[in-house]
Amino acid sequence: MSEDRPTEDRHVPVLRDRCINLLAPAIEKAIDSTGRAVVVDATLGMGGHSEALLRRYEQLHLVGIDRDEQALGLAGKRLAEFGSRTDLVHAVYDEIADVVRDLGLDTVDGVLFDLGVSSMQLDERDRGFAYSYDAPLDMRMDTSRGQTAADVVNTYSQDELVRIIRKWGEEKFAGRIASAIVAARDEAPLETTGQLVDAIRKVVPASAARTGGHPAKRTFQALRIEVNEELEVLERAIPAALDVLGMGGRVVVMSYHSLEDKIVKGFFASGSRSSAPVGFPVELEEHKAQLKTLTKGTEVPTEAEIAENPRAASARLRAVERIRNRSSS
Repeated sequence: MSEDRPTEDRHVPVLRDRCINLLAPAIEKAIDSTGRAVVVDATLGMGGHSEALLRRYEQLHLVGIDRDEQALGLAGKRLAEFGSRTDLVHAVYDEIADVVRDLGLDTVDGVLFDLGVSSMQLDERDRGFAYSYDAPLDMRMDTSRGQTAADVVNTYSQDELVRIIRKWGEEKFAGRIASAIVAARDEAPLETTGQLVDAIRKVVPASAARTGGHPAKRTFQALRIEVNEELEVLERAIPAALDVLGMGGRVVVMSYHSLEDKIVKGFFASGSRSSAPVGFPVELEEHKAQLKTLTKGTEVPTEAEIAENPRAASARLRAVERIRNRSSS
């Protein structure tokens, strides 16, 4: 896809209004009390959510983080009109605490995560994220470092491939697919998405593809997660975001599959309940919950939101507010 196409035409932000409305009370409270609010868009992408936030709140300062330098460049153009109201940083989102402190900030008023692969990464054919057209087997969100999907499929043992395809892809044909990958690479290294798709098609029953979507979908998801260490990063990123969140601040997270949502749910649930020992007669201040849950379970997109942006279909939204500081414990 050509980069000449305007970024706003290439990108429809998932659940944009709902995310902004969840962050709004924290932003407005900070503006009322200090004259300014700071929000971190920890997965900046092409900047759609950030642009909407900056337009709604003139006193908002936006810190945008992305590991993808191409995305940062596109977002930078989109947000250029906001000038000094933005700081865009090349980093992985588990580095959020370092980014915030390097900017001289003690706390922030909101953090937004839009997890998974971005629209741009799917649309840029040479990135290798999509199984629908042939491209180099890359899948790195940060193309400046790290192993590629080709490295994984050509060097991991069959047992390791089974593990990641089954665990990260939740693929019931993981054994067959791993065996097919090893057999194919014995003939010649797998270098393109097309070669990988061909190997997978040979062993996934046609009936499974009819009910479960493209036969390579789950394997591609697994490889992308492995290459980018997405779940390991998320395990570090959520507590890091909570660590820099000020009193009354809010964290909003959109996830796109059950493994991501399970991690987010775990951290949010832990912070939202009392830590008092079972049977303890009085709840001391240090035992009180640090977070308040703002969503009922996981919120899902409406039919209208899915119609506007089909990629929102699998989105799951959770949000919390800080109601007690760690320092009071």
